[in-house]
Amino acid sequence: MAEQNYFEEQKLKDTKHLRELTAELPRFMGEFFRSLSQSTSVKTCIGYAYDLKLFFQFILQNHEAFAEKTMKSLTTMDLRLIESEDIDRFIEFVTYYQKPNPQNPSILVTYKNDEKGKVRKLSAIRSMYRYFLKRKKVIANPASIVDAPKIHDKAIVRLEVNEMCDLLDEVESGENLTKHQKKYHNHTQKRDLAIVTLLMGTGMRVSECVGINISDIDFSINGIKITRKGGNQVVLYFGDEVHDAICDYIQERKKNPADTEDALFLSMQGKRINVRSVQNLVKKYSQLSVKLKNISPHKLRSTYGTNLYCETGDIYLVADVLGHSDVNTTRRHYAQIEDDRRKTAAKIIKLRKE
Repeated sequence: MAEQNYFEEQKLKDTKHLRELTAELPRFMGEFFRSLSQSTSVKTCIGYAYDLKLFFQFILQNHEAFAEKTMKSLTTMDLRLIESEDIDRFIEFVTYYQKPNPQNPSILVTYKNDEKGKVRKLSAIRSMYRYFLKRKKVIANPASIVDAPKIHDKAIVRLEVNEMCDLLDEVESGENLTKHQKKYHNHTQKRDLAIVTLLMGTGMRVSECVGINISDIDFSINGIKITRKGGNQVVLYFGDEVHDAICDYIQERKKNPADTEDALFLSMQGKRINVRSVQNLVKKYSQLSVKLKNISPHKLRSTYGTNLYCETGDIYLVADVLGHSDVNTTRRHYAQIEDDRRKTAAKIIKLRKE
């Protein structure tokens, strides 16, 4: 399966999922999502659909004007009955709430939202009202006067040099795995080491990693073609450690004459590995070697970005390699590092000789 076909297949799955979600929403929401899809990725639309479904469920259960209403009977005229205070209450509600488990309704599942989660939900509501206000189907946007939660900057969680070594050693040796895990490790060791080394050595997203094909790699230039979030393709370059880890893994696969898959990383079933599996294997090894930090593939990406910025001081280079469309996104992520560099500069300059 060609790489582009893989990403096209994922997009088709997401599109089908979005249609299933919007079918559960009020009928008038169809036109909103058709308009939204012209400028927004399918995954973002899916996030909006979940958020707006939760919003309407909250309104139906907590607004007295909708006591006799159902999700499907809501109209744009009903949107006019919703006030900013209702939206405020919804944003407070999503801080912590419980819903029945879809597979087992007798079990309640707890959900939590931090500031970012609340901001995304408010953004979805604002966007919906803005669309229908533009089309004169509502007379105001009550969400526009709701204060967005303040997002507090979080320190970048990244691996120190010794922690990077410990993680790679653990993946390579499997020393601290359970007996049951070691049985699988005998079969997946080279694959797992290649995955972690590649993520740590290039800063690519986990979604980009799972979409790679063997035919996308050119070892003569140590380059690898990946597909970014927006669908555009770029070539990332890697060092000798990544080169060796991937070569070892590919050589092992060649021992199996039945292995004809072009996908680079395969599951135990011989199919292209998925994002969740990569997230789980990174978590498994990191919990054994870096116990005080919650490490995910995204944290390995942050580690690479941090190391690259500390070595070069070039924020534009970091933004380009990480695939940030806006350099300000990169600046926000690495603002603390810049602050640390300025503090270091202050310590270097001495006004009086000792």
